[in-house]
Amino acid sequence: MDLPVNPIMAAKAYKYKTELLKDYLLADSYISYTAVLGGLLMCKLSYDITHIISSIYFKGYASLTKMQKIEWNNRGMSTVHAIFITIMSAYLVFFSGLFSDQLDGPVTLRSSHLSNLTLGVSIGYFIADLAMIFWFYPSLGGMEYVIHHILSLVCVVYAMLSGEGQLYTYMVLISETTTPGINLRWFLDVTGMKTSKAYLVNGVAMFVTWLAARIILFIYLFYHILINYDQVKQMDTFGCLLVSVSPAILFVMNVIWFSKIVRGLKKTLAKRHVE
Repeated sequence: MDLPVNPIMAAKAYKYKTELLKDYLLADSYISYTAVLGGLLMCKLSYDITHIISSIYFKGYASLTKMQKIEWNNRGMSTVHAIFITIMSAYLVFFSGLFSDQLDGPVTLRSSHLSNLTLGVSIGYFIADLAMIFWFYPSLGGMEYVIHHILSLVCVVYAMLSGEGQLYTYMVLISETTTPGINLRWFLDVTGMKTSKAYLVNGVAMFVTWLAARIILFIYLFYHILINYDQVKQMDTFGCLLVSVSPAILFVMNVIWFSKIVRGLKKTLAKRHVE
């Protein structure tokens, strides 16, 4: 037999729960750490959902090796993060007004609850992906991936905890827009579709997005840092060092990977021309 619910007690219980959420999980000192946990949870869910959907709707998934299935699911996870962080980074940099020239104060010292929360989610992803890279090393990526992820993780953690350099952090994170295309190319390759029209279109799309997000945008980032270096110098010494060095290292890696994309696209176009 169900006992009648006292409306007053129910209201008090609801108020207590909302205050608990506000005072702890959403408090200034906890919101970022809660977001990190949310990022880890997002990775777990996206990994498992990729496995479930692929098992049901992709016939070739069952024929993959155990390691290929792990990488397949991992790439599904990274695609989800890439979509999330690209949307949020583009919004915060171009549309939120957080880094607008109309605001007073150094652009290098600006942050918000939303920007910190977004960085926290991204930290959760980098921790999860880096852990998988180490656990299955070198099957999910060699040393260049380790360097990329550790450098990215250090920069994002610093930006979240200090509130410094978030504009440049988000400009770099916009480069994650290339990740879905990279993953799609791997999916097409491992399922035997290298000769398909989709593979060719993907190669062209990768060339364009990589050029825009990882080459041209980085050149603009360097220009922005240069003309605003008086504001960069107002950051902590370690933060100033990260802003000065990290994008340069990532840019060199981007150029190396871009040269591989160009060679791969040329090879694909040459084969299509012969056929």
